[in-house]
Amino acid sequence: MFSKILIANRGEIACRIIRTCRALGVTTVAVYSDADSKAQHVRLADEAVHLGPAPARESYLRADAVIEAAVRTGAQAIHPGYGFLSENPDFARACAKAGLVFIGPPAEAIDAMGSKSAAKRIMEKAGVPLVPGYHGADQDMANLRETASEIGYPVMLKAVHGGGGKGMRVVDDPAEFDAAAAAARREGENAFGNGDLLVEKCVVQPRHVEIQVFADTHGNAVYLAERDCSVQRRHQKVIEEAPAPGMTPELRRAMGEAAVRAAQAINYVGAGTVEFLLDRDGSFYFMEMNTRLQVEHPVTEMITGQDLVDWQLRVAVGEALPLKQVDIELTGHAVEARIYAEDPEHDFLPATGTLTCLRTPQTNDRVRIDTGVVEGDEVSIYYDPMIAKLVVHGRTRTEALRLMTRALADYRIDGVVTNIPFLRRLAGHPAFGAAELDTGFIERHHEALLAPAPLDVNDMSALAAALHVELLRRKQAVSADPWDQLAGWRLNRPAYAAVEVEHQGDVVRCVRTDMPAWPQVLELTEDRATLAWQGRQYHYGWSARGDTPRHLTLFVDGRPWRCVCQPAEEHVGTGKDVEHSLTAPMNGTVVSILVDKGQDVKAGQALLVMEAMKMEHTIRAPADGTVEEIWFQVGGTVTSGSELLAFVPAEESVE
Repeated sequence: MFSKILIANRGEIACRIIRTCRALGVTTVAVYSDADSKAQHVRLADEAVHLGPAPARESYLRADAVIEAAVRTGAQAIHPGYGFLSENPDFARACAKAGLVFIGPPAEAIDAMGSKSAAKRIMEKAGVPLVPGYHGADQDMANLRETASEIGYPVMLKAVHGGGGKGMRVVDDPAEFDAAAAAARREGENAFGNGDLLVEKCVVQPRHVEIQVFADTHGNAVYLAERDCSVQRRHQKVIEEAPAPGMTPELRRAMGEAAVRAAQAINYVGAGTVEFLLDRDGSFYFMEMNTRLQVEHPVTEMITGQDLVDWQLRVAVGEALPLKQVDIELTGHAVEARIYAEDPEHDFLPATGTLTCLRTPQTNDRVRIDTGVVEGDEVSIYYDPMIAKLVVHGRTRTEALRLMTRALADYRIDGVVTNIPFLRRLAGHPAFGAAELDTGFIERHHEALLAPAPLDVNDMSALAAALHVELLRRKQAVSADPWDQLAGWRLNRPAYAAVEVEHQGDVVRCVRTDMPAWPQVLELTEDRATLAWQGRQYHYGWSARGDTPRHLTLFVDGRPWRCVCQPAEEHVGTGKDVEHSLTAPMNGTVVSILVDKGQDVKAGQALLVMEAMKMEHTIRAPADGTVEEIWFQVGGTVTSGSELLAFVPAEESVE
């Protein structure tokens, strides 16, 4: 076994590789950019080497810098993870030239699968089923158009070096062909430096099923069952599971043996994934082969009980595969959900910001979390916004989905918008539970998946106000500051506190009296609260931003409900004005300030414009009044819930 390896990656996959290396006693070297100097993979590794500035092309994609770091630290091998340099044949060759082992397939195998059209010709010769189509070199538009007509519409256009949904277009009508081909060419040229296209029959409502294969240098090759990755958005996977629902032993064997033939046809070594389209009639067709470890490899590990990174290291050092095909057993069902900083309700646009709150489900042998971040870390603009992979394992698919739904409800993330509520609706959708799967699942159930039932703003405001007051009460118990007092004595009136709760522009006034209508806080920990109200108990996660509990988030089944709480009346005897503020509805950038400090404004007047998720949001005056303070400048970055300016209504500004 190697004594030291360098991991040419970052985030959760780097942390994942480190975990296996520790179990094997292998020393690890991390690499990092300016943006990742305090990242978790840097902290977990035994050593770390700085590569360069934050942009990946100036750091993680610098093959020369990565190899120099490996040589300088005495590493014997480089594990590329996935993404970045993992499928770069020139990097694999450079590793060998430097005397380093590339923990992946031979450069020639990467070359063979790097071009979709060349790969299909190899697969055809190896007897692997292909989707009917054209994979040739003649890229004349008339030839491609004629081929599409011969195949029959709808057809799929793909850039020959495409991936991740780039350079792909479905064409339903001949009149749309030229425009779609031009767009696919542009994407292929911009993303991969090659605008050549292949044309294939578009399989209607296919499933995306992939086979995990492994091969060693001794001529052994096996398949470790399959994964269903049909549920996708923009051709990118959202939820993966293993084994594939409805898979028969006969079909598994046929697909598995075809995948092994594909690997053997290119003299493959190491971990690889052969991706197939599975038609409703049981026919399957080769799509492509990923010559690396896949993001979704944990579901295969869960059902086989094998550590695939361990296998990678053993094969790379020259050992034979740990198991033969007859020894591979499958147990139960596993599901993986990719948790991203993104906004499903705005076309899954990626989000950035600081993870001000990060609480995860309890992990055990049935619930696994692969992540590269902790609370307080930044989700930056430079890299993929994945926060974690949540993986569950049950005895049956039904049990696994139940565990997934529960675990997603226990996840609590604040500071960035995430896809957790969307994932929970997806995992609990009846059609998903019935395994009615295909690559158009999300589009077909778009309304149910992307339009959450609104929470009652009055109920949520009352619960938030009660929690806010309790947090202030506890703060006041250890504070001598008179401004922390919640209420004062008044003749012939009970003690009270009035709180305004603002949520997405709605403001609800909540008044505490001696009456029993005020929610009672029964239990309160640093991140959980139990409240009793109107004959029910509510168990919520919570987080607060800043030193005071003004910016509160309540987590309802993993779904964040963000608000700003503030006093609704002046403190008795102090003459202190009530504070009013307007807050950012989400992370974004201030693009225009339309008023000046001290300016009188009218109700509804535009005060400030911010840009978030490629859309502009105008902040308007809630009433006649005065802009007391402006907290940001044009170009300033703001996080969700940040105070943008202080505003005093006209009736309160009168002396």
